[in-house]
Amino acid sequence: MLVKADALEASFEALEREHEDVAALKAEVAALKARIEAGAVARPALSGAKSGASPFVERYLRKGLEAGVELKALAGTSDAAGGYAVPEEIDAEIDRLLTAVSPIRAIANVVKVGSSGYRKLVTAGGTPSGWVSETAGRPETGTPEFIEIAPPFGELYANPAASQAMLDDAAFDVEGWLASEIATEFARAEGAAFVAGSGVNQPRGFLSAPTSAQGDATRPFGTIQFVASGMAGGFPAANPQDRLIDLVQALQSPYRQGAVFVMNSATAARVRKFKTADGAFLWQPALAAGQPDSLLGYPVVEAEDMPDVAANSHAIAFGNFRAGYLIAERTETQILRDPYSNKPFVHFYATKRVGGQVMNSEAIKLMRFAA
Repeated sequence: MLVKADALEASFEALEREHEDVAALKAEVAALKARIEAGAVARPALSGAKSGASPFVERYLRKGLEAGVELKALAGTSDAAGGYAVPEEIDAEIDRLLTAVSPIRAIANVVKVGSSGYRKLVTAGGTPSGWVSETAGRPETGTPEFIEIAPPFGELYANPAASQAMLDDAAFDVEGWLASEIATEFARAEGAAFVAGSGVNQPRGFLSAPTSAQGDATRPFGTIQFVASGMAGGFPAANPQDRLIDLVQALQSPYRQGAVFVMNSATAARVRKFKTADGAFLWQPALAAGQPDSLLGYPVVEAEDMPDVAANSHAIAFGNFRAGYLIAERTETQILRDPYSNKPFVHFYATKRVGGQVMNSEAIKLMRFAA
């Protein structure tokens, strides 16, 4: 009888503990439900649901509210002239689109700067050395020559517009539209400036640098060497591919690691037809989608801002642009919202300071279509 009573009492105690656990669980569920209804806990988003827009988009782009939006100075001389920094998501999208559309940006040396002035030192000639015996004196060697590179800057801008009705529509993707509009305009202007920019309020393109037929040992610093095609306004009829080989070999071997051909589509159409003596094409299509074609074993970048084949034109460039051309740009893209100048449209005035210049003239070679 004592054994049976102990077992019965243990069963009652276990049942009481279960009731206590259920009551505690109900209390936790009620507390969590109250917090959710009060907004303290965010509900998990459904699969495929769009995340909430940034305060920049909802407050400033859509409604024009300035409170809580980061202020940026548009001009370095006046702190009162203000703009608004593009949020990180939009700025990152612009950079990705620019890299895909502007080919020179993808192959050049791009540095981020905090102001409109940028200086870079380049040594010419290296440090001289000499041979001596074990006990001989060590005379002083020469000092390398330092050359300062200061790429000219210009302010790149875009001024797209959208109606207020489009901005009020919640289904309209303001971020994607703004990034696409600005990236398209910036890429078009950048591509032209990096190739043939004058250097006046814009980058100086590599085709705007002085040129010479002299080799690297005798040519002045900053002057790009050109190789003649052998015929004015075109390639010679006999063995035209030999001129391309001369262009490749004119570049020093350290720079050929990472070198590319740069030409427009019309010039590429001519070069693609070149064959060797046994009938093999010099141009090799890419083996995978998204990879560049190759010419004489080097990638080919098609830049439509390159000139067409004509008399004395530099229609083909070959070189290591990461070592030869410098692009300096401000890290932030700035944007102003203007809903008043052209009602009912809202303008988004975006600006970005960009500079560019040839950094090492020995790393880039040009082909001049001349005899």
